[in-house]
Amino acid sequence: MPTIHLTTVIHAPIERVFDLSRSITLHKKSMHHMQEEAVKGRTNGLIEYNETVTWRAKHINKMRELTVKITEMKKHSHFIDEMIQGDFKHMKHEHYFKPIDNGTVMIDVFEFGTPYGSIGRLFEKFYLTKYMKRLLETRNEAIKDYAESEKWRVVLSY
Repeated sequence: MPTIHLTTVIHAPIERVFDLSRSITLHKKSMHHMQEEAVKGRTNGLIEYNETVTWRAKHINKMRELTVKITEMKKHSHFIDEMIQGDFKHMKHEHYFKPIDNGTVMIDVFEFGTPYGSIGRLFEKFYLTKYMKRLLETRNEAIKDYAESEKWRVVLSY
């Protein structure tokens, strides 16, 4: 089972980083190049505990849908989203937030697996893990960019 660990330092308050991380609006902006749209469940604003969102996007030359549910959330500390329907055999994305003197450390732990046996494991090893890591890095760059500038006001209204 592949697991991706990412750590991102963001020079912004933990509350802002936490909220940007669960912003449907910012996620759509960060994945615009994949034609990603929220099509069911929570489609705008901030996703909350026990809510779902279905994403439709073009990945690996095909339009795909993935439905995730927020299965755990402690405000400003962490939240977890897990796939309830989609192409993966399983997918779990843990998001952690730690305050530091000059901002926030954001930690992602992303676990996934494909349903295609040994061929799927080869695909994970030689292609899919790198592909997913790049997607997560792109998303985190957007969160950092918005959080460290005044752009956060475009997607958060408080």
